[in-house]
Amino acid sequence: MSEPIKDFYAVIPAGGIGSRLWPLSRADAPKFLHDLTGSGHSLLRDTWDRLEPLSGADRIAVVTGRAHRAAVEKELPGIADMNVFLESEPRDSAAAIGLAAAILSRREPDVIIGSFAADHVIRGTQVFEWAVQQAVAVAREGYICTIGIPPTEPSVGFGYMRKAGELVVTGAPEAALVERFVEKPDLDTAREYLADRSYLWNAGMFIARADVLLGEIAENEPHLYAGLMDLAEVWDDREARGPVVDRVWPTITKIAIDYAVAEPAAAKGRLAVVPGHFDWDDVGDFASLAKLNSHGRGNDLAILGENARILADASSGIVVSQTQRIISVIGVKDIVIVDTDDALLVTTSEHAQRVKGVVDALKLTGRGDVL
Repeated sequence: MSEPIKDFYAVIPAGGIGSRLWPLSRADAPKFLHDLTGSGHSLLRDTWDRLEPLSGADRIAVVTGRAHRAAVEKELPGIADMNVFLESEPRDSAAAIGLAAAILSRREPDVIIGSFAADHVIRGTQVFEWAVQQAVAVAREGYICTIGIPPTEPSVGFGYMRKAGELVVTGAPEAALVERFVEKPDLDTAREYLADRSYLWNAGMFIARADVLLGEIAENEPHLYAGLMDLAEVWDDREARGPVVDRVWPTITKIAIDYAVAEPAAAKGRLAVVPGHFDWDDVGDFASLAKLNSHGRGNDLAILGENARILADASSGIVVSQTQRIISVIGVKDIVIVDTDDALLVTTSEHAQRVKGVVDALKLTGRGDVL
């Protein structure tokens, strides 16, 4: 792009730990701080680099936890201090994105914001930029717009949305209304969605005028809206902010933006979608990480780790090594091995989604030292 979009502000929610990637991803080193693609940069930095041409470096905000502030600022030395929005504790995506919308709306009443997760992988920069440009055009017309990914396989790991009729908007030739969202399906249903070409993967990207997004929150979650307004009123006053955050943030409604905004807006005909014809993955588990790093070649063994010492023969899957140990993998298919200083995970790609259950079990046993 030659020039950033003048009324656009990019927002990067950088929260969660990516529990399905444990023990690689931890509470103090979450997924977005790792280089999972071999780019030489963290996923967070890659996200910044992707958004900077669209908004400019001074119009990117990051919403993250207090514990991750230093790491975020180290990864993003170009970010303005006033654009780092700190959560005292996680309250899910509606609170994170809503907080950014509320703060930025007070600073610039007509601003259009776009929310893009810090831990997704996108390839195809020009195509991505075109999708965002279309979504901004749709947002200017008063809609909340999302970018949906045309499915390439019958995935059971993603949520879906169904397109309705076309939406005529200048500058957005591919825009359509969203009829409804559907949760992660079983395999047979996913195959039906793949065949039906009206279904798209829900990639969790939302573009809207900040005041329109906040209006939807006010309508559907008035308690959340009231708390966000209280926070935004004092946010840029450092002395006043702390006491209000301490009082209000623990009472903020914990809900995903899909439920607080996207699904109700779709039901009322206020949600639009632009298809994103670029490679996208939310790297939701080690199976997707293996596919990402083997470039889709299922018979390959993907190896991650700066000093990994792996001996492999007739094996496929992924090995992630953060130690000096020699790991030998012989004659096994779709294996997942993650070796860190204090934890070892061994599973298969088929069961990769179950890793979160290990994390939940460790929490119950009080083993916070390995989380």
